[in-house]
Amino acid sequence: MTGPALREVVPAVLAGERIDRVVALLADVSRSRAGDAVDRGQVSLDGSVVELRSRRVAEGEELVVADLGREADHVPQADPSVAVEVLHEDDQVLVVDKPAGLVVHPGAGNLEGTLVNGLLARWPDLAGVGSAARPGIVHRLDQGTSGALAVARTEAAYASLVAQLADRTVGRRYRALVWGRPESPTGVVDGPIGRSGRDRTRMAVMSSGRPARTRYEQAQAWTGPPEVSLLECRLETGRTHQIRVHLSAIGHPLVGDAAYGGDRTGRPGGGRVASLERPFLHAAHLAFDHPSGGNRISVESPLPADLAELLDGLGAPDGPS
Repeated sequence: MTGPALREVVPAVLAGERIDRVVALLADVSRSRAGDAVDRGQVSLDGSVVELRSRRVAEGEELVVADLGREADHVPQADPSVAVEVLHEDDQVLVVDKPAGLVVHPGAGNLEGTLVNGLLARWPDLAGVGSAARPGIVHRLDQGTSGALAVARTEAAYASLVAQLADRTVGRRYRALVWGRPESPTGVVDGPIGRSGRDRTRMAVMSSGRPARTRYEQAQAWTGPPEVSLLECRLETGRTHQIRVHLSAIGHPLVGDAAYGGDRTGRPGGGRVASLERPFLHAAHLAFDHPSGGNRISVESPLPADLAELLDGLGAPDGPS
């Protein structure tokens, strides 16, 4: 790399927070990875190297992270072959409709052919926004998840959206088809999430994890067979695999989610439902305050064909509860 992996002015919403948490939020990395960067002397505030992970930040301080490891060393290139469908566009922010199967940004095993590569081909000015490794990206969707994703086009928009995510004012609603029927038609799953000690590619509910809350409401249900329920989930936090982990933890894994218990191939009456090759999870709604002027932007992403056809194949639902 020829420059810092991250250079940001600390927004008001993060004033008083620990430096390791701020780096994790602004760079979209794990808390431990952010802390390691502090320990290596690669994090500075207003030109002074930060020595303690517990150091509290102040509004307006300039945060510079010199390096975040191998992932930050790869600078993505434009790739016009990656199609990008736009749901909203203005001079500050984009909302794109990410298809299932597309990785959001380069990382281990996926250095090319990501959404970021397609974004750079269409909007080359994104190269200077936020992280060098993830230009414009302020939040992510799993590879198998489809739907609305916000992208910042300017540094000011990047800082605004990151602050809104940290302040939990971004509205995010997902549609999820799960096995079975929750005992209550509405509920909150409140369980900290961390990386599994058995399989580092998976996450799990654990006491040492980061706080995570998911609200759900049952929209439709089928007694079957198969017995499945369509839920609307609202994120209060944004942890890796959060909805998938939380719904699995309460005994209702996502249809098609083999990693978290949702592969029910051979289940009586499963048919096409059990054969879904990706988690039934779609980011259907995204809302945030526009970085310029503050007017509320609200964007809807229609259910993609594979998920809509699966629902149609279930027939008429029994009802909302």
